[in-house]
Amino acid sequence: MVVVPEFLIRRIYQKGSLKKLDNGASIVLKNVLGPGFISGFNYVKINDVLFEPKNVKFITNGQEILGTDVSEANPIAFRLGQSGTLVMSGNDCVIDGSNKIAIEAMNPEAGKVLLTAEDNI
Repeated sequence: MVVVPEFLIRRIYQKGSLKKLDNGASIVLKNVLGPGFISGFNYVKINDVLFEPKNVKFITNGQEILGTDVSEANPIAFRLGQSGTLVMSGNDCVIDGSNKIAIEAMNPEAGKVLLTAEDNI
């Protein structure tokens, strides 16, 4: 299993990309590390609101992929330089000021990967 240091993982989050949506939020991720795959979304947490895979979709290369459709058998290729937008729905979660973000995803090589970040609105 490959271990990716958190300071590198944190670079995937695009600072300033957090947006408040009606009943949810969106953020942008950009692969700055190297070619890889996402083989699952365990959860996205913004402040104290937890979004399960059924309430998450990933939009990249013109495709919308539901979090529940991403698996080891159906991974998302995430190439170097590729961007994607995570859209979470079902709960208001973004506050004015500093927001804490946590994304737990799966990668075939590294296993469970936790990305944490803070962003302001």
